[in-house]
Amino acid sequence: MLSQTNKNIGIVGLGSYVPEKILSNTDLERMVDTSDQWIKTRTGIEQRRITDVHTFTSDIASKAALDALEDADMKPEEIELIIVATVTPDMFTPSTACMVQHKIGAVNATAFDVNAACSGFVYALTIANQFITTGYYKNALVIGAETLSKVIDWKDRNTCVLFGDGAGAAILMPTENNFGILATHMGADGSLGKHLTIPSLDIHQYEIENEPQYNPRTIRMDGSEVFKFAVKIMAESTIKVLEKIGRSIDDVNVIIPHQANLRIVDGAAKRLKFDKKKIFTNLQKYGNMSSASIPVALYEAAKEGFIQQGDLVVLVGFGGGLTWGSAVLRWFK
Repeated sequence: MLSQTNKNIGIVGLGSYVPEKILSNTDLERMVDTSDQWIKTRTGIEQRRITDVHTFTSDIASKAALDALEDADMKPEEIELIIVATVTPDMFTPSTACMVQHKIGAVNATAFDVNAACSGFVYALTIANQFITTGYYKNALVIGAETLSKVIDWKDRNTCVLFGDGAGAAILMPTENNFGILATHMGADGSLGKHLTIPSLDIHQYEIENEPQYNPRTIRMDGSEVFKFAVKIMAESTIKVLEKIGRSIDDVNVIIPHQANLRIVDGAAKRLKFDKKKIFTNLQKYGNMSSASIPVALYEAAKEGFIQQGDLVVLVGFGGGLTWGSAVLRWFK
């Protein structure tokens, strides 16, 4: 029979990796009909990082994982569970998590992937939290990693300006009482999934009207529909996770949102009546990194001292599916 811990599960190590290559808005001006001013005004993004043709999701996920292990002062063979959140796996099988397990030498770890798009890190965090809380595993390595540049239509100016590559990782294990993950919240509405897609099947298996040049293996998004959904659900998911611990938005010290669009972040802050100075953003540097955006932002917020010990921190995101998720933590690291 499994033993159940009385302690909270917290983050004891953080890691991050972004590719060296920078693709600026000015670079995009030479590729598609757009401008630096247009992109910054509508998204807040100034540049993004792009992997080369020989670098894949498992490669950057492994680098973030090793960074997190060093931060936690742990060896790879001590890890018992690896969960990788991604929509850009190297292959359908083996999973990216299995590839990471091999690359970092985590020989004792169970490994699998989670696909919840930009909400993926919160989903993976929730799953890992449950495994450790029940005593099934003693610790977990949770990674959000994407190479979205490999599924972008660089002729589509509505999407190619938004996305970038990167990876963030966190190591979870039991922590002191009242610190760590206090609650999580997840949700999905598959009826809205058509608004954000990356199809995997062959073009001949699709009935696509009036779009003969459609490439089924690239991102397609109805920006206006996703925008409306995102602003609403980011605020609602934040409130719902706080209600689980009997707290309100007034008790929150820091929000780490999914880094999709500055107007979405501002819109959610307005709905919540929350001080934007307490919201950490780095999307101007990296664009939308899907499942990697929250862990990379969390890593940078912690390293820069934006988060202090004892702070009540909310992680909140939305993504393809359409999905959403939030987590509230009492920070101690």
